Amino acid sequence: MTVELWALVCSGALLFAMIAIAATANMLNKGLAWSAGNRDEAAPSTGWAGRASRAYHNMLETLPVFVILVLVAHVANIHTANAALGAQLYLWGRIAYAALYYLGIVYVRTLAWLVSVIGMAMILIEIAKAVPAA
Repeated sequence: MTVELWALVCSGALLFAMIAIAATANMLNKGLAWSAGNRDEAAPSTGWAGRASRAYHNMLETLPVFVILVLVAHVANIHTANAALGAQLYLWGRIAYAALYYLGIVYVRTLAWLVSVIGMAMILIEIAKAVPAA
């Protein structure tokens, strides 16, 4: 398995963990009746539970792009050191982002997000370099 695919698998595991953390935090914040109910009147979560939900939703915004980039690179047989590093930067950036968001640490959290975006850009650049000139 390539480094890029392994980072993709780990990103899926991270997403699963973030879902579980957000669900648990919201249950603790709003109670079991709310968690088991229909949530027809879903008020936003506050505090740590709100941060966990927002971190999870932010992961949902970036993960599809990462999936596309990794799969295109894999299918195109692009397995460069920069693509591997980009995948690792995405994964570690997202792990740091989630932890920093849970803890409520601002600014540094944004830097962690930027690391993950740079990682995706590195993969995209490797894909673009492989496109034949017209």
